[in-house]
Amino acid sequence: MSLLEKIRGPRDLDALSPRQVDQLAREIRAFLIENVARTGGHLGPNLGVVELTLAIHRVFRSPQDAVVFDTGHQSYVHKLLTGRQDFSTLRQTDGLAGYPQRSESEHDIVESSHASSSLSWADGISKAFEMTGQNDRYVVAVVGDGALTGGMTWEALNNISDDNTRKLIIVVNDNGRSYAPTIGGMARFLNSVRTKQSYRHLHMSSSRAFDKLGRPGRAFYRGVRGGLHGFLARFTGNESLYSNLDIKYVGPVDGHDEQAVEAALKQAKHYGAPVIVHAITEKGRGYAPARQDAADQFHAVGQIDPETGESLEESGAQSWTGVFAESLVDLAERDPRLVGITAAMLRPTGLHRMGERFPDRVFDVGIAEQHGVTAAAGLAYGGLHPVVAMYATFVNRAFDQVLMDVALHKAGVTFVLDRAGVTGPDGPSHHGVWDLAILQVVPGIRIAAPRDATRIVEELAEAVAVDDGPTVLRFPKGAVGQEIEAVRRTDDGVDVLREAPEKDVLLVTVGPMAATGLAVAELLAAQGIGATVVDPRWVVPVARSVIELSREHRLVVSIEDGVRVGGIGTRIRQDLRAADIDTAVTEMGLPDQFLPHGSRGDILERVGLTPRQIAHDVTAMVLGAKLPYARGASADSAAVPIVARADGPVA
Repeated sequence: MSLLEKIRGPRDLDALSPRQVDQLAREIRAFLIENVARTGGHLGPNLGVVELTLAIHRVFRSPQDAVVFDTGHQSYVHKLLTGRQDFSTLRQTDGLAGYPQRSESEHDIVESSHASSSLSWADGISKAFEMTGQNDRYVVAVVGDGALTGGMTWEALNNISDDNTRKLIIVVNDNGRSYAPTIGGMARFLNSVRTKQSYRHLHMSSSRAFDKLGRPGRAFYRGVRGGLHGFLARFTGNESLYSNLDIKYVGPVDGHDEQAVEAALKQAKHYGAPVIVHAITEKGRGYAPARQDAADQFHAVGQIDPETGESLEESGAQSWTGVFAESLVDLAERDPRLVGITAAMLRPTGLHRMGERFPDRVFDVGIAEQHGVTAAAGLAYGGLHPVVAMYATFVNRAFDQVLMDVALHKAGVTFVLDRAGVTGPDGPSHHGVWDLAILQVVPGIRIAAPRDATRIVEELAEAVAVDDGPTVLRFPKGAVGQEIEAVRRTDDGVDVLREAPEKDVLLVTVGPMAATGLAVAELLAAQGIGATVVDPRWVVPVARSVIELSREHRLVVSIEDGVRVGGIGTRIRQDLRAADIDTAVTEMGLPDQFLPHGSRGDILERVGLTPRQIAHDVTAMVLGAKLPYARGASADSAAVPIVARADGPVA
């Protein structure tokens, strides 16, 4: 039986000898490589925090002491040490979450995986402990993978430094990277700490001196190394980064020397006030394929060969991100005003392609969406057209800046929202399901949702041509589906994908939900119900032709993979009422809930956003068996009961 199999909780670590802890670290790395290779997940970050997490759980007493991870994808080792060793369905439906999750364990405190929030959580928790007399409880915030580039961490540090009586330890997991190498002045400073010759010389000479004393000397050196590193850091001037914050600084310490990290954490624990422990780690530690991956050191992987690190997933399909990346480079070749901005997601959003072609025209602001959006407004004022590329879930963080800095000033800024809609395995905080509801309230905004690769190219070109207000292009995660050609295009740019002689139902589809709409129309036709399917292309504002088509039909159905509350269907219904059109509207979208992790298909099935379920509900509305009734239908006009069958609804 391996050591790892014997660990059922953090206190099982207490009796381990230093040699056993080192063995456990090796077993954990082997476990992660084998299991994450099978399911996919955040491999590189977790390989880098093995010894760090072991030390935290040996020095502190979770959940009595609150351990907060920033960002949460660094928590796999934490899960293993807190009794969760079944990784067979990691990030799959009903399986282990890829981030901390309170329903899984009392050891998980913060579920959101949006970076740079942990210090604010730690500030609040530690204040609450102090105010309620829980003076025997510590708070440990693990900040890493570029989280210190986010302004929220510095706002929190400002408040933490104003109250120096709390038992709060901030562990800086400094691996020099977020997705890719971390950028900015903070990153340059920390990099100078890692490479400073005076520090390295003192460190190495001290190590060699103690090595000459044999095993007792090496043991003593490891035991005092955390404190020694703090002394060396101050001696060589590394503490200057934090000196004005009035927070004690310990480090830098080798984050892969578990005993050294323990010593540093114990020193911090006994200080009795907020302390920063600076640990230097390697992303992808112990796994050559990850270390050799220059792009992101296996930050997140799909299914891979554990021996070689080669992907086992088919890569022939064209991705939404890839189409956008190529299209933007083509546009930038022709328009020198185009510049790119991203928030620590240069490669995941595809903006690296433009960065390779035009390195002086692409800016990575770090995990600082708010700053990035306002900077984009400034770039627009100066005569450029910024393209801000980020995940749809992260535009939530910059809403005020979109509203007050971009829209209010009528700045020509294009927002490209990757991973829009249901994204799948990353769970509640990463589904991009709020952007349509949030952004459509912004005055003057224009939102496009392409249904296929051709429409990405087309609509991106239209978006960057707008210079008097914000434009948005949103698309999902994964491979682009088949091309869907239009039967015709209206004068105001709406694509009609299918028309029937009987104008019973108008299906208004958003982006890739066009394929779902066409499938619904087929099922309705089998029941003698005529359906017109349209893709507005630009879903906000609602096109005039959508209003007129709604007037001609008995029922309007919007199909979108955003939340129904405040979604595109809601917008259409309001515009119909303003135009004195009484056609009933029903919104087929996502519930206003935090959706769990799982495959996109599983989640859509769970919420009823499938062709069969939609067709079943629409048939009932047309027949007057379900509200809202189609025009001309009522409860009295319902024919026979509606039943669901494998091949669709029947009347």
